[in-house]
Amino acid sequence: MAAKSKLMGWGIALGAGLGTVAGVMVGHIAIWLGAGLALGILIGSTVRRRQMECPQCAQIHRAHEVRRAL
Repeated sequence: MAAKSKLMGWGIALGAGLGTVAGVMVGHIAIWLGAGLALGILIGSTVRRRQMECPQCAQIHRAHEVRRAL
């Protein structure tokens, strides 16, 4: 779950940055910032983590995730 929220955060940050740059260039920051945030949320919610290749790797990754959760 933490990886999904991290990707969402990166998407929002990217969208806010691009929206701000476009808004400054065009002159309508509020409109472009909103559009950039919407685009960032869309990007962040559609990006998926790579699936595990083999059962041994999946077991190791699960063990790491459990350790991080503690």
